[in-house]
Amino acid sequence: MLSVSEAQSRVTDLVSAARRAGADAADALYICDASTDVRIRLGQLEDVGRAEGEEIGLRLFVGRRSASVSSSDLSAAALAALIDQAHAMAREAPEDRYAGLAPEDRLMTGPVDDLDLDDHAEPEPAALRAAALAAEDAARAVSGVTNSEGAGASASRTRIALATSHGFAGAYGTSGYGLSASVLAGTGGGMQRDYAYHSTRHLADLDAPQSIGRLAGERAVRRLDPGKLASAPMPVVFDPRVAPGMIGHLIGAITGSAVSRKTSFLLDALDTQVFDSAITIVDDPHRRRGLRSRAFDGEGLATGARSLIDRGVLTGWLMDSASARQLGLDPTGHAMRGTSGPPGVGTSNVHMLPGSLTPQALIADIKLGVYVTELIGMGVNGVTGDYSRGASGYLIEHGEITGPVAEITIAGNLRDMFRALTPADDLVFRYATNTPTLRIDGMTVAGG
Repeated sequence: MLSVSEAQSRVTDLVSAARRAGADAADALYICDASTDVRIRLGQLEDVGRAEGEEIGLRLFVGRRSASVSSSDLSAAALAALIDQAHAMAREAPEDRYAGLAPEDRLMTGPVDDLDLDDHAEPEPAALRAAALAAEDAARAVSGVTNSEGAGASASRTRIALATSHGFAGAYGTSGYGLSASVLAGTGGGMQRDYAYHSTRHLADLDAPQSIGRLAGERAVRRLDPGKLASAPMPVVFDPRVAPGMIGHLIGAITGSAVSRKTSFLLDALDTQVFDSAITIVDDPHRRRGLRSRAFDGEGLATGARSLIDRGVLTGWLMDSASARQLGLDPTGHAMRGTSGPPGVGTSNVHMLPGSLTPQALIADIKLGVYVTELIGMGVNGVTGDYSRGASGYLIEHGEITGPVAEITIAGNLRDMFRALTPADDLVFRYATNTPTLRIDGMTVAGG
């Protein structure tokens, strides 16, 4: 695998070559990754996979016309052909008055911050196999577990480099580790499945295999013999495993592209109260060892922490340069991209600040409600905010979580759901997007 400095040289050389060949402007993105995955099922090795690859992408501008091309062949001849291909495509492309590189005065300057994203560990496949086996053994040891879908362990290393023809060049490396287990409990038509997993940047931060396996087994057993639920309006409480989806719907609605196309249910909500005043949601790309941390975005702009929601108020849109030009605003450092196309928009490490109540106190006054641990389907309308999804989880009766329920539907409108949302105090930074346990009153629940 190339070093970070070598990766940066790859993209700066390609951009320079594109300019010498006559491009008015260009940028290039290089991604190199190597990963090892081990799968275990019923105590036996099921699969070992090793993948290595590198790809470089070039975006080239001729006036307001542009084209994006990519190649996994990084030989001198292939890169020369890549430039020629990009030129030919750009000359035939339609003009786009919003196209172009990011504003030069907004580019990140200085060295790339060290966000501690790479621990440089390279565990052997045998160590990954032992971890997966230990996780599955722990899950299968839970009384009531009757079968296994398997356990897996993975390790990866990545190099990312970006350069633009107007002065930006940066690169960084990451490592990544994952461990998961999925098992079944019960027999016949009454079998229930559940899982547990953990992903980290540093191997030392990964949960113990026994903890992951035991949690998967206990979750599966707890879901046995689900009951029925009569249809009615009631409070719905979202487990931290699924609660981040609420933030995902918010992010989809505040991207510049959705706003410029007028396809967002929050189109008229800028600088208004969208959530209760107790709610603040933060995007923090500089969290050390964060799963989506980065010092610069996909166009070379400096990144920084910002509140997407500040005490309930929507503070702004998330924009790359193209969508910012469409809206007559400035880009926000949220450009995301792959090697084969222009930038889009995405967030980094997002979290909702915790509330003041424990999860137990949050549900204490609920006479009848649902605690959701799994969501099914994608029944969300981004234009209207209408929300309807299949779900399963547990009954809440008289302030206590009781028996499991399955095959229910929860419905509402995201505008109403956001305003009715209350967070607990149990925020843990475990995923790329993190929330505490969330309660939303007044949702419509349809029983199975």
